[in-house]
Amino acid sequence: MKQVIALAKSAADNGDVPVGALVVNEQGEVLGTGHNLREENNDPTAHAEIVAMRMAATKLNNWRMDGLTMIVTLEPCAMCAGAISQSRFKRVVFGAWDQKAGAVGSVWDVIRDPRNLNKVEVISGVLEKDCALVLSNFFEEKR
Repeated sequence: MKQVIALAKSAADNGDVPVGALVVNEQGEVLGTGHNLREENNDPTAHAEIVAMRMAATKLNNWRMDGLTMIVTLEPCAMCAGAISQSRFKRVVFGAWDQKAGAVGSVWDVIRDPRNLNKVEVISGVLEKDCALVLSNFFEEKR
């Protein structure tokens, strides 16, 4: 998670909300990294998770993320939770909860909806305070 927090800080350096993400395999090898690039790329889909997924898919030459883990500093939104589920991740690990737009248990629970075809393990609250602090510091500086 410390590696993901460092990625999040990269997003803040570029004026974007500091969220970082990694895609790793069972051996812990990093297959994709990402941080928010919405502002930099003028792309509403350039969330950290999507950026990391795209990199992993290119590296694997496959859209299926079977057996892989997404690690992210902030609870995924509905778009990212849907993409995680649709791309068949084994697990998602996140730090801070997103009480405004989270879709892995706080506002919605897209990933664990019983109608979902793909079952994704969820591990939440990893270094939660550290992840939340990066976000709160960013927004305090914006005010």
